[in-house]
Amino acid sequence: MLFIMLSMKPARHIAFLFLLISGLLLCASPLFAADTPNPHEVPSVDGGLGPCSIEFTAKDSTGAPLYNAKVRVHIATGFLGVKKTDLEVGSNVDGKAKFTGLPNKTKFPLEFDAQQGELAGTFSWTPVKGCTPLQENITLKKP
Repeated sequence: MLFIMLSMKPARHIAFLFLLISGLLLCASPLFAADTPNPHEVPSVDGGLGPCSIEFTAKDSTGAPLYNAKVRVHIATGFLGVKKTDLEVGSNVDGKAKFTGLPNKTKFPLEFDAQQGELAGTFSWTPVKGCTPLQENITLKKP
């Protein structure tokens, strides 16, 4: 490549360098392109404890969806509840959040607590055998 540049006239050096750099930038541009996440994709967390799942829509008292509402659940399973699992997921722009891998049998109902800023809400759910995917709403209000 050095030989090619030495045999060229000075005005062509600039054109050659411009084409070379442009080609390199064109080839490298996909490396710098960031994948923009889909704001409507439902965030989910897998508890790995069973076949049940539940999807929540966090809403305020007017029914508007709440972005980044944190939904938490504490699950105690096993003999005397010695196996404890804490799960948390934040809602997307549509107020949706999903829990998968929930147990199909617990001694006590699962309490899903949602919070965003000063707003809070709770949903109680008792899993049953053969559970089907649920879609529920949590209305968050000022305490």
